[in-house]
Amino acid sequence: MAPQNTRRDFLAGRALLRLVDTSATPSEIAPPQAGPTIRLETRAMACPWAVVLNPGPPALIMHASDVLDRVHPLEDLLSIYREQTPVAQLRHLPAGEWRKLPDEVFQLLLRCRDLSLATDGAFDPAAGPVIRAWREARQQGRIPSLEEIAMALQNCGYSRFIQFDEEQRAVRSSITGVEVDLGSIGKGYALDRVAEGLIEAEIASFLAHGGFSTMVARGSHHGHPGWPVGLRNPLFPDRNFATVMLRDRALSTSGSNVQFFRYQGKRYGHILDPRTGWPVDGMLSVTVTAPTAELADALSTAFYVMGIDASQRYCQDHPEIGAILIPRLMQGRELTPSICNLADEDLFWTDQVAD
Repeated sequence: MAPQNTRRDFLAGRALLRLVDTSATPSEIAPPQAGPTIRLETRAMACPWAVVLNPGPPALIMHASDVLDRVHPLEDLLSIYREQTPVAQLRHLPAGEWRKLPDEVFQLLLRCRDLSLATDGAFDPAAGPVIRAWREARQQGRIPSLEEIAMALQNCGYSRFIQFDEEQRAVRSSITGVEVDLGSIGKGYALDRVAEGLIEAEIASFLAHGGFSTMVARGSHHGHPGWPVGLRNPLFPDRNFATVMLRDRALSTSGSNVQFFRYQGKRYGHILDPRTGWPVDGMLSVTVTAPTAELADALSTAFYVMGIDASQRYCQDHPEIGAILIPRLMQGRELTPSICNLADEDLFWTDQVAD
């Protein structure tokens, strides 16, 4: 389980990475010995998935492999890119018509509503029109016009258009053609189902990830009280700036250091503020820890949109949520992270950051 230095590994959850004694000088810091692991892999939701285990009997490994395969039927349930899924079918729903949904899909959409309201719309699974406007403009080598963005925003807004009948487990939209895209929460939801399956199989210690950016850990590894997860420096992706000791929690990171484009000398990231229709410009990266991968996945994107102050207020009101918020640099190349609800013993700096 050696550390990987590829741009794709923004979060190197597969490896035991350097833990830092903050009282030591860099020359005194030595990485811990990485223990042996077994890694199971598959591909779903357009990204790699993996379960990393401590060595164990073959039967345990087979159980874990079967559990990991659960992500494939979940993709068939949640993907907007597969026409037959209940979520994709919502875009064909006429305005005002109720549609019953499978219970787990309905409950997930209901939680999406609550998260959208709690984040003042920074988390919005119904921002498809504005995302499409930017994608099409980028393909044409331009940015969308103010008029195009304004028109797209008229059809965005999860809590504006989606209504719920909890008794019937049904939804309806006040507009025809509403697009619900669970891309900013679906991987986390699926990871929670994988974690549940591993626990049911009596696998006490594991780390599972979907696309490297979202992961969930249980138990311990190689004598550590959890699973050390290295966080890539958003300015220099070939090195880490910190390590989080993930103890029976989930973690997710959002950032635009890899996915962006330039137009007329200006850099535009891929994460859009669904309330304004414009790319977010104030953050470098956001890492969130939470009791569930679903929450971590959704809130990492929401916090990136919300910015430092609003994200800090959210964490103050929700002590179970931890965050590392890194704003865009005003000058120099020294990161200035803001830390919320993370214990000192679970966070280790491995790169230069400002106090």
